[in-house]
Amino acid sequence: MNVQNVLKEKQKIINEHLSALLVSDSPSHHTLYQAMNYSLLAGGKRIRPTLFLLVLDMLGVNSSLYLDIACAIECIHTYSLIHDDLPCMDNDDYRRGRLTNHKVFGPAMATLAGDGLLTYAFELLTSGSQISPVKQSRLVYILAKAAGPSGMVGGQAQDIESENRKQTVEELKFMDSCKTGCMLTSPVDMASVLADCEKTEYDALHSFSVHLGLLFQITDDLLDATSSLETMGKKAGQDEKLDKSTYVSELGIDGARQMAEKEASAAVEALNIFGEKAWALQGLIPYILNRKK
Repeated sequence: MNVQNVLKEKQKIINEHLSALLVSDSPSHHTLYQAMNYSLLAGGKRIRPTLFLLVLDMLGVNSSLYLDIACAIECIHTYSLIHDDLPCMDNDDYRRGRLTNHKVFGPAMATLAGDGLLTYAFELLTSGSQISPVKQSRLVYILAKAAGPSGMVGGQAQDIESENRKQTVEELKFMDSCKTGCMLTSPVDMASVLADCEKTEYDALHSFSVHLGLLFQITDDLLDATSSLETMGKKAGQDEKLDKSTYVSELGIDGARQMAEKEASAAVEALNIFGEKAWALQGLIPYILNRKK
C-alpha cells in the first residue's frame, strides 16, 4: 500500500469515529452540538490524529484501540481553528472550503463551540479504561501543555502581538514551534508514551516531529502567499493583509522553499534509526512539503 492510500484510509477511519461522537442528549444543547459538529466534520487533512496513529502502527501497537485519543487531538485542533477565525482574531470568512463557524452560528456560539471541543477532548482522553492511570496522566499532561499558554495559545498570543511588527527568522521559529509545532509534536510524543519507547526512539521521533512542525508552518506561509481560496479552502494573502512577518516575507519565496526542503531532509534523517518500518512516516514528509492546501 502506498502512502497516499494509507493517509486516505486513516482519514476515513478518523472521520467515521468523529461522526459518531458528538450527539446531544438535550434539545437545549442542539445548537451548540450543531456548531461543534459543523467545524469538526467539515473535512480537513486530519494530519495530527493520523500522525498519532501512524507512529503507533510503526511501533507495533494496535492503533484501532486508541481512536478516542486520536479524535481528542483533532477536537483541540478544530477548536483552535474556530477561535483563530473569530472577528476578534483573524476575522476569516472561510475555512475548509465553507463559511467559518462564526459566519454561520455567530461569534458567541462559535466561541462556545470551540470551548466545547477543547474540554470534550479531555473527556475523550480520559475515558479509556485500557490505559493505566500513570500513562493516562502523562497523555493529559503532554496534550494540555501543547495546547496551553506555553504551547499553541502562547504562540497565538505572540502571533497577535506580531502584527505590524517585523520579526526575525529566529523569532518566527520560536513562535511557530508553539503555535503550530506543539500540536504536531504532541501526537508523536503521546504515541511514544503508549508504546513504551526507549529514550533513543522517543528522542528520534520527537526530533522528527519538531522538523515536521516547522516544515508544516513554512509550507503554510508559502500557500498563503501563492495559493487561492479555491485551492486552499480559505482566503489567501491574510498574512500580508495583517502585516505579519512570515518565512516568505523574510526569506522570499525561493528562500522559504529552500528552508522547507532543509526541514524535510532533517525530518527524514531523524527517522533513520527505524529503518524500513518508518516508510509511512517518511512518506508523510513529501506529502506536507508539496501540499496544495
